[in-house]
Amino acid sequence: MKNLKSILISETLNNLTNLFLLCLLALFIFPSVSFGKIIIDVSSPAQRKWKVAIPDFKNLSDANENPGFSEQLPKVISGDLDLSSYFLPMDKNSFLGGDGDGITSDSINFRNWSLIGTELLIKGAYTCIGRNLEVTVRLYDPVLGKQVFGKRYLGKVDDYRELMHRIGDDIILKFTGQKGVFGSSFLFVNNSTGNKEIYMCDFDGYNIKRITSDKSIALSPRWSPKGGRFVFTSYREDQAGLYVKDISSGKIRKVSGSEEGFSGSWANDGKSLDLTLNRKGDSDIYNVDLNGKIKEKLVGHRGIDISSSRSPDGSKIVFTSGRSGLSQVYVKDLKTGSEERITFDFNEATSPVWSSKGRIAFDGITKGKHDIYTINPDGTGLKQLTDSDGNNEDPCWSPDGMYIVFSSNRSGGYHLYIMNAYGYNQRRITYFKGEETAPSWSPLE
Repeated sequence: MKNLKSILISETLNNLTNLFLLCLLALFIFPSVSFGKIIIDVSSPAQRKWKVAIPDFKNLSDANENPGFSEQLPKVISGDLDLSSYFLPMDKNSFLGGDGDGITSDSINFRNWSLIGTELLIKGAYTCIGRNLEVTVRLYDPVLGKQVFGKRYLGKVDDYRELMHRIGDDIILKFTGQKGVFGSSFLFVNNSTGNKEIYMCDFDGYNIKRITSDKSIALSPRWSPKGGRFVFTSYREDQAGLYVKDISSGKIRKVSGSEEGFSGSWANDGKSLDLTLNRKGDSDIYNVDLNGKIKEKLVGHRGIDISSSRSPDGSKIVFTSGRSGLSQVYVKDLKTGSEERITFDFNEATSPVWSSKGRIAFDGITKGKHDIYTINPDGTGLKQLTDSDGNNEDPCWSPDGMYIVFSSNRSGGYHLYIMNAYGYNQRRITYFKGEETAPSWSPLE
C-alpha cells in the first residue's frame, strides 16, 4: 500500500513538472498568451508597439449610403493609433479570409487573426440615416477570443473624422488609463497667402481653417488654458500689437501696442497674460490683465527677458534671457524670487515651454542648427529629441504632456511634426501650401 502511494505521489509530481515545463515552453513560443490583455506603460520611453488589425467597417445603412465610409472610418482610427506611438496598424493585405464582415464574436475566426500576429482586433459597423451617423465598434483580444471593449457612437456624417477621433481617444483610455489627444487641434502660422496668418487644424493635420485675415503679419498664437480663444502678435495696425481673439465669435481685443509689449503667453488661470514690456530700455516680463493693465512684474534684469511659460502649479516661470550675452533658458521661483540658469551647452537656447508633467522643452542651437531638447526645471536630465537634417524649432507640449508638436524644415520648407515626449515616432502631419511655424496645442475639452 505504501509503495502504491509513493508511486501515485511520484506520478503526480512528474505530471506537475511536465505541465510546468509545457507552460514555460508556451511563454517562449507564444509570448502573447502570457499577457492575456494589452498593458501599455505610458512612462516607458521604449514602450513597444502593439499590432492592431482594423478591417473595413460593415455598412448597415438601408440604402447603402456613404459606401466609402467602409474604408474611410477605420482609416482615421488607424491613423490616430499610429500617431499615438503605442500601436502598429497592420497592412490589410496580410489579413486572412474567412471572417466575412460580421462584428460579433460568433462571426469572427479568431485563429486566422492570431496566425498573422494580431494582438488587438477592431471590428466596426455603421449606419447612415440622412445626415446622422451611428457607429458601433468592438475590440477583441484574438488570442483569448474575447471582447475587451465595445461602444456605440452617434454623430453627423459631415463630422465623421471628429467621431472617429472620439473612438481613438476611448481606445487610448482603455489601454493606458489616460485620455487621448486625438480630439485636440493646433493653431499655427502659415504664409500661403503671401502674408503670415493664423490657421487651425485637427490633431492629424486635417480640417484646416484660416482664423485671421489681417493681410499682414500674425505671429506666435497661444491657446488659452481653457480653449476657445488665443493670444497672438499682429501687425494689423501697421505696427506690432498683442491681441486676444475669440474663435467662435471672432471678436478681437487689443491688449498692448508694439511700444509696450510683445511675446504673450497665458497665466494658468486664463484671466491674465504674461508678456514682455519694454520700459526704460529694459525688456522685462510682466503679468497683465486682458485690458493690458499691469498686475505684477515677474522678471526684471538688464537685457531682454522673453518667451515665458508657467509651471503646472503656477509657482515658477521659465523664460529666455540675454543677460549673459547670448539667449539662454532660466527658471524663476515666483514665491522666493530665486532665479537659476539651466542651459549652458548651447550657442543659444530659446522658446522654453513647460509641460503638464513638469518637464521643459526648448529650442537649443549648436553650430548654427536648431534642435528640440527637454530638461528638468533644476537643469538636470538634458535630453536631445531631434537630430535630423535641417532645423527643428518651436516646441509645444500636448495637454497631457505625452507629445510635442514642432516646426521643422527637414523636408524643405517648414512644416509641423509631432513626436512623443522621448523623441520617438517623429511624423510630419501638415502638407499644406506654404510653410507652417509656431504651433500651439489646444487644451482637452
